[in-house]
Amino acid sequence: MIKDLNQRLSFAKAAKSLPLNPHFFSESVALLQHLIRTPSFSGEESDVADIVHQYLFGYSVKVKRKGNNLWCFNKFYDENKPTILLNSHLDTVMPNEGYTKDPFCPEIIDGKLYGLGSNDAGGCLVSLIATFLHFYSYQGLGFNLCLAVTAEEENSGENGIKSLLPQLGKLELAIVGEPTLLQMAVAEKGNLVIDCVSNGRSGHAARDEGDNAIHKCLKDLEWFSTYQFPQQLKSLPPVKMTVTTIKAGMQHNIVPARCEFTVDIRNDDTFSQRQILDTILKNVSCQVNVRPGALGASSIPVNHPIVKTGIAIGCKTYSSPTTSDQAWLSVPSIKIGPGDSARSHSSDEFIYLEEIKKGISLYIRLLDALPLMLINNPNKYKNEIKHINN
Repeated sequence: MIKDLNQRLSFAKAAKSLPLNPHFFSESVALLQHLIRTPSFSGEESDVADIVHQYLFGYSVKVKRKGNNLWCFNKFYDENKPTILLNSHLDTVMPNEGYTKDPFCPEIIDGKLYGLGSNDAGGCLVSLIATFLHFYSYQGLGFNLCLAVTAEEENSGENGIKSLLPQLGKLELAIVGEPTLLQMAVAEKGNLVIDCVSNGRSGHAARDEGDNAIHKCLKDLEWFSTYQFPQQLKSLPPVKMTVTTIKAGMQHNIVPARCEFTVDIRNDDTFSQRQILDTILKNVSCQVNVRPGALGASSIPVNHPIVKTGIAIGCKTYSSPTTSDQAWLSVPSIKIGPGDSARSHSSDEFIYLEEIKKGISLYIRLLDALPLMLINNPNKYKNEIKHINN
């Protein structure tokens, strides 16, 4: 940490005088178009990692790589200063069957850039890269910046940010880029996935034989769709359970002996994931198997400097129902970025070009204002994160 108050203050004010490169916006759009053209499903991000690596190398940034993850620090890194992580992900989901446009063709129509990953989270990624480059060569920053461009966010993979965190050193704070309409998510729900199995007995469909596993699981399916965990004065239900896949049967004339279904569970910190599982086991008759990699809920105190800074520059705050790489972090963090979460994983995904421009501007303004909020007591909020590990 910089101990001299006047020096910190002068650094914070000086950052505001940095001129914005007029080419960053157009370059960001071009970079995003290049990324859209290149398939980058979870675990298959090598080519897009190469693209980002080459782009940063063009600015003489020293980039490190582990698998399909990239990270780098500002030019004048100082171990005596706090480090802020800027993170977003490279990977996308698979395009769904509803696409009417080529998901890998980055068309611009009426101010919208279409393409798979344009909204989730390409717009955030290129905006954070532009922000990092804006501050990269500035010697008077009151903090360090670490840019982490990571893989396997969409499948919560072991080879994503989770594998990278030990390489990043001590972090003070993180800004995670996800589409939030530039609102600031100060809490994020956890994610638990369970695979359920109802077992019956096979038989001939034409005769009164067998024990139909589909019929047996109907009561459990109904429970998952109707049960509500007690709400405790919060705007969002504390737990949301959604049956997302189901599979049963071999052919039309055989009574199925097995019915499998998957339940996606989102939770805040009102109930632990252990409590949720105990409730499920008491109410259903099917077998329940928990998938590995469950993500805990997290939140940040509303009086943390990054939250106060965001509010001061006009950001609205909210609790996010979706999960992200924020769940892996053990330091205070917010989730914010251009684009709309409602467009994520949708057909004909797009982001407005204006959203990217505003995203770059907002990230820079947030970092410009942040040092002023840290001056009074920079260590006060070091461990003030409510991170739930279930």
